Amino acid sequence: MLPTRLGLILLGLIVVLGTAFAAGPRAALLILIGLGFGLTLEGLRFGFAGPWRLIVTDRDGRGLIAQFLAIGATAAIAFPLLAAAPTELFGAHAPVGLAMIGGAFVFGAAMQLVMGCGSGTLINAGSGNLVGLIALLGFIAGSFLGTLHLGWWTGLGTLPVMTLQGLLGEGAGLAVTLALLLVLGGIVALRAAPGKRMPPLRLWIAAGLVAALALANLVVAGQPWGIVYGLGLWGAKVAAAGGADLSAVPFWAAEGNATRLGASILTDVTSLTNIGLLIGAFLVMRWKAAPSPQVANLRPASWVAILAAGIVLGYSARLAFGCNVGAFFSGISTGSLHGWVWFAAAFVGSMAGIRLRPLLLRPVQIMAGAPA
Repeated sequence: MLPTRLGLILLGLIVVLGTAFAAGPRAALLILIGLGFGLTLEGLRFGFAGPWRLIVTDRDGRGLIAQFLAIGATAAIAFPLLAAAPTELFGAHAPVGLAMIGGAFVFGAAMQLVMGCGSGTLINAGSGNLVGLIALLGFIAGSFLGTLHLGWWTGLGTLPVMTLQGLLGEGAGLAVTLALLLVLGGIVALRAAPGKRMPPLRLWIAAGLVAALALANLVVAGQPWGIVYGLGLWGAKVAAAGGADLSAVPFWAAEGNATRLGASILTDVTSLTNIGLLIGAFLVMRWKAAPSPQVANLRPASWVAILAAGIVLGYSARLAFGCNVGAFFSGISTGSLHGWVWFAAAFVGSMAGIRLRPLLLRPVQIMAGAPA
């Protein structure tokens, strides 16, 4: 056990130092932040999709309230930081539109089919879960495909980017954000069953760590924690390596995106934290010496459904300008109005996905008389 754990610590150090050597200290810091996210989310079991499901199915509001705590703690510091450095730091601000609302709804449904959101698919894949890996591959493909059609979808109707800071001012915007989170927490507490309202100490610690890591990401990367862009970039790089010409695609022809497409993946801040998150989840799984997850006993059609759901997950996340991390967590914590709209649409979609999951992902039935 001890040699294994020392080896895992050494592996983490090699990853960080190797990144520093290959891409510089800033990239190493972002890998380290990503590792922190992976260690926290997997090690302390802090998630997004699961708590959304549990409040509906089990009246367990502890995980969702922990999410609100983490968002509020991040917002309390992110709002002043953004106001103090408006040209160096940027919030996760995006417009509200028809495609964004529809994308958030579909994303919420799809994440319940694969039992994970953007960060969840990375965590599950890093932990050795085959369902998570298949969903992640689909997410990468879907995020890339979404970039090909983003212009058409946003053309259906989009409002200007609106933030609470812009509408109300920094102080009032932060106060409204914290008040709304408090109201939501109260609603969840009323819905939750007795004994399933107050988060345990584990989730309080996780919420604080996630907030601290998110703020570190904002300062080091200059932008909030995100997931979707990095996965879409991975898909674009695979497509380009396969001979696809993306120069005529408006999304990838944009100056910043074209530069990242042609550069090392270690120059993209979102990719760095995604990679760190994957490795962090792997380290936790091996540290606990947990047995490798068993392959789910699903019908062949269900595996196809998982891949398809992953593709839909990535595609809809691109249209919705983010997932639970980039839109919900980072959007709300940096004042974007679209973060609140995203949450409402995605939560309704999540409830629909909870109903659809048992219909689409049925296990293989054991024949009568066969050994169980």
